[in-house]
Amino acid sequence: MREGLIIKALSGFYYVKNDDGVFQCRGRGLFRKQKISPLVGDRVEFDADNDKEGYVQEIKERKNELVRPSVANIDQGILVFSAVEPVFSTMLLDRFLVHLEAHDIEPVIVVTKKDLASPSEQEEIEKYADLYRSIGYSVYFLSVQTPESLEQISHLFAGKLSIFAGQSGVGKSTLLNYLNPKLHLETGVISDHLKRGKHTTRHVELVEVFGGLVADTPGFSSLEFTGLLKENVDIYFPEMAERLPDCKFRGCKHIKEPGCAVTAAWKEGTIADHRYQHYLQFYKEIADIRRY
Repeated sequence: MREGLIIKALSGFYYVKNDDGVFQCRGRGLFRKQKISPLVGDRVEFDADNDKEGYVQEIKERKNELVRPSVANIDQGILVFSAVEPVFSTMLLDRFLVHLEAHDIEPVIVVTKKDLASPSEQEEIEKYADLYRSIGYSVYFLSVQTPESLEQISHLFAGKLSIFAGQSGVGKSTLLNYLNPKLHLETGVISDHLKRGKHTTRHVELVEVFGGLVADTPGFSSLEFTGLLKENVDIYFPEMAERLPDCKFRGCKHIKEPGCAVTAAWKEGTIADHRYQHYLQFYKEIADIRRY
């Protein structure tokens, strides 16, 4: 039995790579009966003939997995947002951050289109960047079309499996093309009417970038919190998680409870208002989902 990594899934085929090359495989019928689907990023055992065709026989244990996009064993998530066109959204950024934190994926925030932003818009982004850095996140604000920008982030990828995610039209595929010019990934344009990007990525595929593997994934305009527990939302906000031991009551919701260290920090301004308001919104949203 051979071992390898699924680097692409397309039209019912799984493309498995190892030192001997890339093999085109189908999944065992047993997977369908067990309602298991091999994912890009899976380490698998497979058999194959001399024509490099075969079947995936076993899926190794995953450390994590995402449904949208469908990728497993992710080390880090490169969250790509833009300063303008579309406008930078802390709400959507925090939704992505919660999802990555919930799946134990290290987030990296990249804000693009610095060259298109006005001085006041650049100043606003820099303030947000400093805030998220103070929380513990890595943040990069760059113009994609410059060698200096690539030098800022080229060190991120070696030895890791990364996903790119973020709003449509922010330049994910454009950024990947600059990171690896051999990719020739299709890029979209911003609709003047809708002011959002067209989806250009048709399937998930791992590509080599600076000694690591990256999945180019479709952009999203929203993310659902299906599967998350409202009781865990606070631990997905690092600046709140570190204050949980100081709350007076165990299981504090950080809403109206007396002796809450989180709300005290919010009132003092050491937890940003928009982060706390997003926590309240996400908590309520998850509570409403689980009610039905």
